[in-house]
Amino acid sequence: MLDAAPATASESIGSPLLWSLSLAVLAGLLVMDFVVTRRPHEVRLGEAVGWSVFYLVLPVLFGVWLWIDYGGAQSLEFFTGYLVEKSLSVDNLFVFMLLLSAFAVPEELHQRALLLGIVGALVLRGAFIALGAAILQAGTWAFLLFGAVLVVTAGKILHDEVRGGDREEMEVSELRSVRLLRKLMPVTDDYRGSRLTVREGGRRMLTPFTVVIVAIFATDVVFAVDSVPAVYGITEDPYLVFTTNAFALLGLRALYFVLRTTLRKLAHLNYGLALILALIGVKLVLHWAHGIWPGVPEIPTPVSLLAIVVILAVVTFTSLRARRREEPEPTP
Repeated sequence: MLDAAPATASESIGSPLLWSLSLAVLAGLLVMDFVVTRRPHEVRLGEAVGWSVFYLVLPVLFGVWLWIDYGGAQSLEFFTGYLVEKSLSVDNLFVFMLLLSAFAVPEELHQRALLLGIVGALVLRGAFIALGAAILQAGTWAFLLFGAVLVVTAGKILHDEVRGGDREEMEVSELRSVRLLRKLMPVTDDYRGSRLTVREGGRRMLTPFTVVIVAIFATDVVFAVDSVPAVYGITEDPYLVFTTNAFALLGLRALYFVLRTTLRKLAHLNYGLALILALIGVKLVLHWAHGIWPGVPEIPTPVSLLAIVVILAVVTFTSLRARRREEPEPTP
């Protein structure tokens, strides 16, 4: 066991040894994923379910280990943060689905595109987590800042849903990163397997596969702005924030193939995500206020965990019920 001495809820458990081992395990899992996807193929449901179960068991085992070595506070913070990240990642999957469809990515290349996108997302999240830790060290005002960001984001999501925002519409060509990439280098008209560049007519050209990966990177920047402060609303430990992000992102590739048909049925998902972000935003603001005025109550982590579970259960139930009402009755 590593660093078996218990830690308090506000004390970081991320020793240099633990960080090194965690990054080594993460690298090993990514290498394994690259080996699995080295031969492009269409992913069947059984394969996707198997990998999804594997990537759900890993965080459970990690949370149990945290409970044994560091106590229930760290384990509860991890599981709550992981549930928040996993919930937000479902919306990531919907955007990834739209991107792959908009670029007409061949079915056999979906796995590799998602994997490269996840690697880039992990790097971006690492940078955002380090930035968030630095901001928190600067003073308690950071909790107010993070809380305000989440509440404003929740309001924007809710406003878009009330106005009838359609997630089916996405102008990929309008992404600044994609337009800049096409200005820098020419792009081939067709895919060349999973190759990112090819040489034609004596000049180096990008393939549409590269443009897809850049588009996924660009959209994940937006998601990181929401998700990293959300987990900092659960725990102040950068190590736990990173592990929740890593475990949530690692399982996205397999989860995509399991949920790509059912995601469209979750019509009320964004309402639930808006409520979750607003809840964590209020939690952060109350935490900031409690540090200045001790009489201000805080939202305990078990309460926020229970609220998140209830919100997800309710929006899933109402989405499936609404979907059932919209389906035409079979003709006798």
